[in-house]
Amino acid sequence: MHHKGRATTLSIGDGFEEMLLAARAGAPWAFERLYADLAPAVAAYARLQGSPEPEDLTSEVFLGVFAGLASFEGTESKFRSWVFTIAHHRLVDERRRLSRRSFVPTADADVLDRPGGNAEQDALDKLGRRRVEELCAQLSADQRAVMLLRIVGDLTVEQVATVVGRSPGAVKGLQRRALTSLRKKVAPEGVPL
Repeated sequence: MHHKGRATTLSIGDGFEEMLLAARAGAPWAFERLYADLAPAVAAYARLQGSPEPEDLTSEVFLGVFAGLASFEGTESKFRSWVFTIAHHRLVDERRRLSRRSFVPTADADVLDRPGGNAEQDALDKLGRRRVEELCAQLSADQRAVMLLRIVGDLTVEQVATVVGRSPGAVKGLQRRALTSLRKKVAPEGVPL
C-alpha cells in the first residue's frame, strides 16, 4: 500500500501469517520481504530523529526483530507497531550512548528519497525535504517522535502511545501541540496545514 508522499507501509495482507511462519523457520525470502517493506520507514524515522548512523540503527532494529520473531504474536499491524517500538528504544539507547554530544535533527537531504522523474521535480522535492527537516527540528523531542511515528511510521495513536510509553490522550495532546506549532510556522508561507 502506498500513500502519496509517505513511506511504503507493510502490506502483506492475508499472507502475513505464512510469511511470519516462514521467517521463524529461517526462510531468507521472508526475512528479505519483511526487511524490504519496513526498513525504509525505520531508516527515515531514525534520520529525522537525528540518528548519526541511521543505516546502522536500522540494521540493529532488524537484528532485534529477527531475533525476537519466535516470541512475537499478533497481526500485521501489531508487527509494524512492534518494529517501531524496537526502533524507538534503539534510538533512545543511541542517544544515551552519545549524550556527551549535542542532539541535532538530521540535515541529510535524502531522508525521504524516492525515485524522481526529472531534475526540476527532484530539486523541488529536495527543497521540500529540507523544509520538513527544518520544521521537525523546531518541534520538541516528544512532539517530533509522535509526529514521525504517525506520519513516517504510519502508526495509530494507540500504537504510538505503546511505542513511546504514554497514554493515547498524551499522544493526542502532543500531536495537537505539534500541529499548532507547525501551523504557526508555515502559515506565513501560505501553506495550508
